[in-house]
Amino acid sequence: MARDEWGQPGPVEVAAGVHRIPLPLPNDALHAVNVYAVEDGEQLVLIDSGWALRESREALTTALRQLGRDLGDISRFLITHIHRDHYTQAVALRREFGHRVALGIGERPSLTDELLSGKTLTQYADKLLSCGAKVVLDRIGKAIEIRPEPGVWEEPDEWLSDGEVITLADRALRVVETPGHTQGHVVFVDEAAGLLFAGDHVLPHITPSIGFEAKLPELPLRDYLGSLKLVRAMPDLRLLPAHGQVSASTHARVDELLDHHERRLEAIAGALAQGAATAHEVSRLIGWTRRERHFDDLDAFNQMLAVMETGAHLDLLALRGRARAESLDGVVHYGLL
Repeated sequence: MARDEWGQPGPVEVAAGVHRIPLPLPNDALHAVNVYAVEDGEQLVLIDSGWALRESREALTTALRQLGRDLGDISRFLITHIHRDHYTQAVALRREFGHRVALGIGERPSLTDELLSGKTLTQYADKLLSCGAKVVLDRIGKAIEIRPEPGVWEEPDEWLSDGEVITLADRALRVVETPGHTQGHVVFVDEAAGLLFAGDHVLPHITPSIGFEAKLPELPLRDYLGSLKLVRAMPDLRLLPAHGQVSASTHARVDELLDHHERRLEAIAGALAQGAATAHEVSRLIGWTRRERHFDDLDAFNQMLAVMETGAHLDLLALRGRARAESLDGVVHYGLL
């Protein structure tokens, strides 16, 4: 399959009793999100759900019909993390069909403290200011306040814990906590079939964002690298990602991601050596995306993510004892040791 064809609509059987169903993400660079329909006797369990949009529901309905099923055949949603393209359609369909929805316990602070509170999420503005990126904050304007969408967010029926085993008719899925992309991200391991339902933890062609969530974590890159090493220590499993095509080896991609972040840390250390001191200054000296684009060529939203990711790498350099960090007038400044 060509790299850009994975998002074409319709179910694709990726293992016995498992179908990958790409659902659309309008106006999103990722284009689609993979939902996996897993046979459970006469019913289906869906891993992730898609975004609660008309286009997504229509695509899911059509794909299930091609499998001789319908929305009422879904008994349960197992959600890898709380981002809206994974969680919100499960909430919307539960209101109509009564499906059960399960989510990792680590997502509770983001959901209950922020998204269900009705508060405006101003911590992104505070984070950009601490990164010395007031110019990005001014550019992105009120959009940075990310108000919770009314009616979209509800608590799950079940909170999943690390090591929990979910028993289906013909398989068992083990829950593994993999914080980093979000604090409560989980993957589902089918050891007997050799499958890893990876969510956004391991993606085949892009490096997942880290720490972009309602409740900002302290050290998301430390958490993410630790979670990658945890998955690397497992037997090599077939990678079933949330974005992109299925691939034979999880280990191969994990090795690439670990190498990427180590190279990124070296590039960021190099920017400090050139005299950059804040996350914003460093982000302007390093390339972005596979095309090594300049920071100024990114849109405001991706500039925000770039600054936050740079800050996460700088914090890890400080944790490793390679850099110092001190706050001056509310802005964190870094320097090599």
